[in-house]
Amino acid sequence: MKKYNTSPISGMQELLPGLQAEFNRLKSGIAEAIHAHGFQNIETPTIDRTEILLAKAGGDTEKQIYKVVKTAETADDADQALRFDHTVPLARYTVEHMNDLAFPFKVSQIGRNFRGERAQKGRFREFYQCDADIIGWGTLPIAYDAEAIAALIDAMQVLPLPSIKVRVSNRKLLNGLLEELNLNGQSKEIFDIIDHAEKVPHEATISALTELGIGSEDIDKVMKFIAINGSRDEVIPRLREFGFGNTGFNEGVAELDEVLTILERKLERLSGSGVSGEPSTEASRVLPTSVVADMMIVRGLDYYTGTVFETIVPEHREIGSICGGGRYENLASNYTEQKLPGVGGSIGLTRLFYILQNYGLVEASSIKPVDVCLVPFSAAEFATAEELAEKLRKDGRRVDIAMTDKRLGDKMKYAAKVADSAIAIGQDEVRSGKFMVKDLTTGEVTEL
Repeated sequence: MKKYNTSPISGMQELLPGLQAEFNRLKSGIAEAIHAHGFQNIETPTIDRTEILLAKAGGDTEKQIYKVVKTAETADDADQALRFDHTVPLARYTVEHMNDLAFPFKVSQIGRNFRGERAQKGRFREFYQCDADIIGWGTLPIAYDAEAIAALIDAMQVLPLPSIKVRVSNRKLLNGLLEELNLNGQSKEIFDIIDHAEKVPHEATISALTELGIGSEDIDKVMKFIAINGSRDEVIPRLREFGFGNTGFNEGVAELDEVLTILERKLERLSGSGVSGEPSTEASRVLPTSVVADMMIVRGLDYYTGTVFETIVPEHREIGSICGGGRYENLASNYTEQKLPGVGGSIGLTRLFYILQNYGLVEASSIKPVDVCLVPFSAAEFATAEELAEKLRKDGRRVDIAMTDKRLGDKMKYAAKVADSAIAIGQDEVRSGKFMVKDLTTGEVTEL
């Protein structure tokens, strides 16, 4: 009988060692792929001032943050809370250290965030996010939008998925369309409707737009716009067919064209990196990847101003987006007058790992946590075991010592669970200084 409820709080992930090892492997693989693109890693504090966290947020965000309650007054008695994403702390970090950073600042953050929303399947209150962002000083060329997406495409190659599709758009397109139709006063409501259009019947989207008082002719144009998707060669001409003189719309077309052109070259190199005729291995495997333009992608957050993107798994569209992001022209405007445009994206690893488990796409790691387990017969051999363990560790081995007072057979059973091999140490081994290594998989015995 347990004295207390020892189950984790609802909405918190807790894994057994084998699954934790697999989670860590994916996290490390994502980090390595992002860093290969020249991104530097930072860690921002988990706790920050509430005014900082909410400076660019509002509405539901304030209801979802975890406030930090202090039991005693401290020197810094500001109202504090747990961060709910990496983007807002990154803006503060960049402003604080801007004189010491090289711009464009290519930065990655991989860590836990917290949101006090209702816990449900696939949604967590504590979760890992893997972010990659590029911050410019004053300006940031559109080519960096493609670079951020390319880095995340490489990061997703480590995931055990059948394929991925990256859907790209540009917020300037829809903004320009609404300006042409004199609907920009209702842009927030229209963006929200389009952001959810894929999850509801076609008629429901039309009905929602009608409820805003929009005329049927304008609704037809909006619906025609969001139906556009496909390759760059298909989409760019269709967008230009609208014939708008709107500056923002035409900028959006040009930016989308440039981003897609760069990503097309990226995919050509990626598809050519496999070794034909040879069996696929974890190292050589290339995840089937496609990139399309899709006007249905608008991203719900207000701070996106240009390129936006989301990634789905075509074979499992019900999963939703596994990676997304976009460009923000001046996210740090609340903290400084210096213009700091940026672009970035995020992989929600905790949610994604949960989904991969449910689909049977990840399994507990079969790699043993220990290379060799030393099994002294009794406490009299502990000193020799400790000395040998130090030598093996200096040689790069992961070493454990079975120091329980159980029988030798029980100790060897323990060793078989945690280690690839074992070395039994008795009086003869202590006197001779010679040790025999038993491979716990094959049973083969060799001299160390």
